[in-house]
Amino acid sequence: MPEAPQKFYLTTPIYYVNARPHIGHAYSTIAADVIARRHRLLGDDTFFLTGTDEHGQKVERSAAAAGIPPLQFADQVSATFRALWDRMGITYNDYIRTTELRHTEAVQKLFQLLLDRDKFYLSSYTGQYSIGEEMFVDGPPGTIGPDGKPTETVTEENYFFRLSEYQLPLIDLIESENPESRLLIQPESSRNEVLSFLRGNVAEATDRGEVLELSALGKPYVPGALKDLSISRTSFKWGIPVPGNEKHVIYVWLDALINYLTGIGYGSDNPADQEKFKRYWPADLHLVGKEITRFHCVYWPAVLLAAEIPTPKSVVANGWLLFDDSKMSKSKGNVVRTETILDAFGTEVYKKQFPDSTKKEQDLFAADVLRYFLLREIPFGQDGSFSFDAMITRYNADLANGYGNLVSRTLGLIVQNFSAGDIEGSPRGVARVPPLTDGNDTLAFIYSNNLRAHADTLADLDATENEYTFGSRLQRIFDLIQKVDVFMTEEKPWKLAAQLKASSTTTYLDAAKQTEFEEELRKDVIQLECILYTAAESIRVISALLYPVLPYSTAKVWAQLGLGDIEDAAKNGELKNLKWGGLKPGTKLGPLAPIFPRADKGLAQIMTDMESPTTPPKPEHPKPSKFVDETTTHTSAAPTDPTDPAAAPRTSYLAEAAPGTTVGGSHAVSTERTGTPSHTEAPASGIFANSAAQSNISGTAPDTPQIVIDDFVKIDLRVAQIVVAERIPKADKLLRLEVDLGYEKRQILSGIAEWYTPEELLGKKIVVIANLAPRKMRGFESHGMLLAASHGEDGKPVLATFGEEIALGSRLR
Repeated sequence: MPEAPQKFYLTTPIYYVNARPHIGHAYSTIAADVIARRHRLLGDDTFFLTGTDEHGQKVERSAAAAGIPPLQFADQVSATFRALWDRMGITYNDYIRTTELRHTEAVQKLFQLLLDRDKFYLSSYTGQYSIGEEMFVDGPPGTIGPDGKPTETVTEENYFFRLSEYQLPLIDLIESENPESRLLIQPESSRNEVLSFLRGNVAEATDRGEVLELSALGKPYVPGALKDLSISRTSFKWGIPVPGNEKHVIYVWLDALINYLTGIGYGSDNPADQEKFKRYWPADLHLVGKEITRFHCVYWPAVLLAAEIPTPKSVVANGWLLFDDSKMSKSKGNVVRTETILDAFGTEVYKKQFPDSTKKEQDLFAADVLRYFLLREIPFGQDGSFSFDAMITRYNADLANGYGNLVSRTLGLIVQNFSAGDIEGSPRGVARVPPLTDGNDTLAFIYSNNLRAHADTLADLDATENEYTFGSRLQRIFDLIQKVDVFMTEEKPWKLAAQLKASSTTTYLDAAKQTEFEEELRKDVIQLECILYTAAESIRVISALLYPVLPYSTAKVWAQLGLGDIEDAAKNGELKNLKWGGLKPGTKLGPLAPIFPRADKGLAQIMTDMESPTTPPKPEHPKPSKFVDETTTHTSAAPTDPTDPAAAPRTSYLAEAAPGTTVGGSHAVSTERTGTPSHTEAPASGIFANSAAQSNISGTAPDTPQIVIDDFVKIDLRVAQIVVAERIPKADKLLRLEVDLGYEKRQILSGIAEWYTPEELLGKKIVVIANLAPRKMRGFESHGMLLAASHGEDGKPVLATFGEEIALGSRLR
């Protein structure tokens, strides 16, 4: 009896329905799809789960702002995620929504189980609550939460999870030397971060002379560093009710994490679901954004330990996408929609080459381009930059000029030189893979020796290497492509083919001479056969290796090689056969067509325009400010260059799935970055560089353009204190300042040296624009701008200061 296939269960984070998906969401989902496809072709019984998280106070408030019920709001946004994954050909096995009945029943069942085991208890709590991140944070009233906004003081009765009981069990789980019982966390930086959180501040406790305890591996930790955790709320209703105490709803982070169980049948009375759960749990892999590793590596395994449910085998965290070197997030206005890339590459590149192609074909081609770029360009687990120009450059270099050109060149030469003429009406007939018969095996081996050794090494690596090293794996595959290119260039099969064609009509009257000539001709034919077979077989191996990343494009190559449907080949285990010789001589080639049409550089501008097709009009009479010009290049008009920091948000024109979906991402379940926001959190506002700075004080109304409240709330005005002030050599008007914002210190350059000395600025509490994009001047980078009034005819700046005590970092509203 054949052995049952090994199971493999993987999940993406379930995405919070606060806004429509962007390529940050696509990044995690693409990585999961590549892993799932690879495990399926290896013969594993693979189950791939994704979905959306739809509860919580933020959704409730957003739905109220939209004037629709929360479920309708969630329906609309969740539908955009599912539609996009389907459009991209993502091969998920199930799509879970936390508003589904199966999920609600399972969550309540697990909650009751833990309540019965005294793992939850009821208590009251007063603390600072971050609405944007759906979490309590430490600190006094007015604390700035992880989303960069002031917290709200909340007092309510909560159920608490006895998380403190699991400090040592969690440390031992992660540090275990037994791979069968260990929770593997990757990358190493995420693992270290989690262990540091679990151990507590060992160095500080040691300095205080406290007695530390040791883990199973003899490493110290601070007992009691892990605190109990709130797991219910009573201040809103949009969530799963606590069984038997319906005034409480289960905290969104716990509700969301349980999806990994309910997606494979946990809590169901159906025997088939129960069997599915028994088959697939524990999860082999949770793919998450690196900012939510604590939820998945501390809170989630602790809950499972409390319920006596096996813990996941591994958690792998991906990094953040930076767009033009700035963290991609909706609040910054620099979000890139996946649809933009699908539409641009699908229509401007693929449809122009194949005008009769279907929308589905265009979408799958463009999805391959995005898949390849993200996984080739960004080391998985690290932050990586995304730009339209970089994507086009990588596409043209690797796919159009590399892989695609090799395929077209090789198969084109086979069609020209090895067609059998057995299709009626075809001028050349059926092209076949060159034969390796009549004694040419030795020559074929000589020609392919280096390539086959390289291909065999790749095959061995593919079977054993860490599967999350997407970039290095793709690099090695493209090293093989380059080797085949060099091989073809050195052997010049096109030249050999031309010589054969020219010699084919040559005859000699001397029979001995004719025999000698025909023998030489036969050697040349064998040589050409061996060269082109070697190249074609290399393409087979390359295509099998690339299939999980480029499923649509490799399917076209596979068909052109005459190997049929690559999806069937994956299911039948044919893509595991990477050893040399899998392409049978004499195989009929399929119809040839270009695989990767070149993309014009102008495509970057097309995509930029698709993201931000309009810019605000210029004021009628802009008056550049002497003061502002010294500190920034912004003017009162929004720049027409959409990459300028003062330009309108790239997505400002896009309609939302529903009004109110512009709230920030959830710390619990989204791939949005958490922590104190950087100064680039939103586009730089042009309104502080307009003619208001130069308007006189005679009472004449300034000629500044009107703004709406939505414009104003983008500006992050903060209280800061100047702690360093010094002149910049050879810059008469500039001062270099260091300001303390309470939560961080930063450098700001200011053109006020004509009016203020460094000495009189030290210690001043001022107002700064904290979310202005950085500018580089005189070799220094400026991270913000001081707020000042313009006084007198010479436009002397008068800094905005405070007459009473105020905490650093306080936000002006």
